[in-house]
Amino acid sequence: MTVIGTTPPPRLPVRDRSAAHEGAGGLSPMLTRLAAERATGVLVREHGTLHLADGEVVHAESPYAPGFDVLLTTHGTLDATTWQEALTETGSKPGAVRLVVDRGRLTAGALELCHLGALFDAAYFALAPSSTPGRFRYGDGHQPGTVRPVTVDVMERETLRRRELLRRVWPDPLADSAPLVRVAPAAAPAVTARQTAVLTLVNGVRTATDIARELGRQAFHTLVDVRRLAAAGLVAPQPPPVRVSPPAPAVLSVPDPDITLLKRLRDALEAL
Repeated sequence: MTVIGTTPPPRLPVRDRSAAHEGAGGLSPMLTRLAAERATGVLVREHGTLHLADGEVVHAESPYAPGFDVLLTTHGTLDATTWQEALTETGSKPGAVRLVVDRGRLTAGALELCHLGALFDAAYFALAPSSTPGRFRYGDGHQPGTVRPVTVDVMERETLRRRELLRRVWPDPLADSAPLVRVAPAAAPAVTARQTAVLTLVNGVRTATDIARELGRQAFHTLVDVRRLAAAGLVAPQPPPVRVSPPAPAVLSVPDPDITLLKRLRDALEAL
């Protein structure tokens, strides 16, 4: 008998999800495409927005990260009154930034450092995994003053580096977003001054990003402090409320009339 061999069909490609999420451009394929076409506009994602000019990121915003204006004014880099006056005079944050720089109230170097810190901070959240697709609006880029743009590759590498750092500190990400409660371990370890400031604001209601805004610190740096406190057993996510099911309604036992009749017949027959 002659056996005819056949070539097996090629194996279907299997997508490596880890590579897709951690490879170059894997955080947002749309963002990678926009960088390649040197697009200008605003990429709106579930957890934040990225402003592009010629395919590079010039600004980022997220509701989970304090804005660069908060970082500027909280720790004395720029007087809060001066900033508010500039806002009132110009009517916009980019205009206010240009005004305080032009008037010598803020150096270009201080602006650049603060802007880049705020950009990477917000981009970390904007590039978080999301359940909704991003949307891009072509148009003018948002550029608060003269700032150094960041390439998409650099921004994504930094975001991945930050994710890995948090994972090494404490692998459970729930402490990043849940309200935090204080825990009293049997032997409390020593904490730094930065961590003490965070710990003081833990009240069972505030999240890590709420605490960052209260302190005027970058949100990612606060996440690092929170995860270190969680690893030390000093804070924990607020457990979800226990849902108590309402008691089942009482069921009244009503005798079956047929059974009652049969019992009466039985009793009558036994009495004969």
